[in-house]
Amino acid sequence: MDEKLFQEFPPIPTQAWEEIIQKDLKGADYEKKLVWKTNEGFSLKPYYRNENLANLDYLTTNPGEFPFVRGINLENKWEIRQDIKVNDPVSANLLAHKLIKGGINSLGFVFNNEVDSVAFEALMKGINPEEIAINFISSKLSGKYVSMLADFAQKNGFDLSKINGCNDFDSLAYLMLNGNSFCGNHDCKCAESMMKEFANKLNSYRLVTVNARHFKNAGSSSVQELAFALAMGAEYIRKFTDEGLSIDEITPKLQFNFAAGTNYFIEIAKLRAARLLWAKIVEANNPANLDAAKLFINTETSLWNKTVYDPYVNMLRSTTEAMSAIIGGTNSLNVNPFDAVFAEPTEFSLRIARNTQIIIKEEAHFDKISDPGAGSYYIETLTDAIAENAWKLFIEVEDKGGFTAALKEGFIQSEIEKMAEKRNKDIETRREILLGTNQYPNFNEPRTEIELKDLYTPNGEPTVCKPIRVYRGAEEFEKMRLKTDKSGKRPLAFMLTIGNLNFRKARAQFACNFFACAGFEVVDTNGFNTIEDGIKAAQQKNADIIVLCSSDEEYETLAVELQQKADGKVVVVAGNPACRQDLESKGVVNFIHVKSNVLEELKNYQKLVGIN
Repeated sequence: MDEKLFQEFPPIPTQAWEEIIQKDLKGADYEKKLVWKTNEGFSLKPYYRNENLANLDYLTTNPGEFPFVRGINLENKWEIRQDIKVNDPVSANLLAHKLIKGGINSLGFVFNNEVDSVAFEALMKGINPEEIAINFISSKLSGKYVSMLADFAQKNGFDLSKINGCNDFDSLAYLMLNGNSFCGNHDCKCAESMMKEFANKLNSYRLVTVNARHFKNAGSSSVQELAFALAMGAEYIRKFTDEGLSIDEITPKLQFNFAAGTNYFIEIAKLRAARLLWAKIVEANNPANLDAAKLFINTETSLWNKTVYDPYVNMLRSTTEAMSAIIGGTNSLNVNPFDAVFAEPTEFSLRIARNTQIIIKEEAHFDKISDPGAGSYYIETLTDAIAENAWKLFIEVEDKGGFTAALKEGFIQSEIEKMAEKRNKDIETRREILLGTNQYPNFNEPRTEIELKDLYTPNGEPTVCKPIRVYRGAEEFEKMRLKTDKSGKRPLAFMLTIGNLNFRKARAQFACNFFACAGFEVVDTNGFNTIEDGIKAAQQKNADIIVLCSSDEEYETLAVELQQKADGKVVVVAGNPACRQDLESKGVVNFIHVKSNVLEELKNYQKLVGIN
């Protein structure tokens, strides 16, 4: 049979699709209804076609081929990583063995206090660094632990060339987070000394990290995260080149740490774009071998969008983040435990975190296909758009003299703050949803035992630039709800539903979710025949707030009647009716609706019911 599948179906031109869409819109604005204006600085159409990929020259490359958009290896394999706080080396070692037995093959040791060589030996006891990647997170002291790792390996007969992992040495990130440098001055030589000492001794070990994750955890967009990461990476290249190292010696010793958020397809495209742009930067430095342009990426699930309330939702967030990182081709992945932002992770939360990856690998088989997003009109277009916009911002930073110069000028902080402010406002008005916090909260979840903690606190030493603020998007909602939980009083919002059945049900559901976000108790009802009946029921429940739920037309009379008969109770109208101005002139002043600033409104209602 010579006929090709579907040949009897002629191709449909884009214009024909557009005509159908316009017809279905029935006069509605195409841009407002169907075009998504992203935080990344570009808009996304409702669909894409083959013609959108016409100018992408990397589409014919394979995984492992320059410019490495499709990955730096032929196979989609990644290290399953988990980090441990080293408060006691012996306990940390016992936990490390449990994690290894549980399926991880990359360990991160977080040092809050300095340990000596004896304690280091206890920490590494029984761990084979040829089989398990060893990563150090210790700010100023991480170079010391690389030296200890080399001594440990030699002492125990391990092949130094087979030892894999990364040292979280990032003097630029330290400057960005604290406003001052490692060594008390800008011209810090720690990284250069470490590169020269260990470049050949631990030739598979990455010595310097570019911590782009801090940008994401400060509220940046993915384009900003990528652009500023590239600027950091380019500055490290210049630093080490000035010290006499070649580009082929430098880049294999660098690792980029990104944070994955819940914007699924954008996060996939971000990692693909990162490899593309880094390859272009390295190529411009004339490496002897284009393999020097391979970018090793470690990804961790973002902390910015994690919540204290309804914390099990964090598992869902982390799962989609892990999936996007793996599809995007990360080389290492650390899924943060769901309780990491408010407690010391438990054995349960650690197990769930690593099992997220193991299930994705062993049951969903994500490791069987390299770059599964390749050829997707949408993902390829996203990759190109992110690359284009990130490159523009990167060039802007370079034109200012590079990352440090732009940081000291305040440009980078300002750009992130503007985006963070927009995202804060979007959370307050529920344009950006944090499930369980600013929308659909758990109605019965007091958390009086919780003390909110900062993601990072600057060291407080004299600064040469303003530190960026690392925080969580949910913090302000959580502070507001904790105020209710710790007040010893749980105000009750009573839904007085009356009139039009459809409107009263929808508005009661909206109002219940609204007030529950502040930890208020809410009482929904089936409906009342009169305002008097509703007030009587509210009084029996000892309500603090009576929420009128009806239709806009019925509010004209019912809202005024309720206000006059409510006997001092706080009266709220669920909706934003056309008669609002007239109602306000008659003493009805409280309205909640989809355009409300939920956070500010709820803080006001806390004051009205005596929570100050």
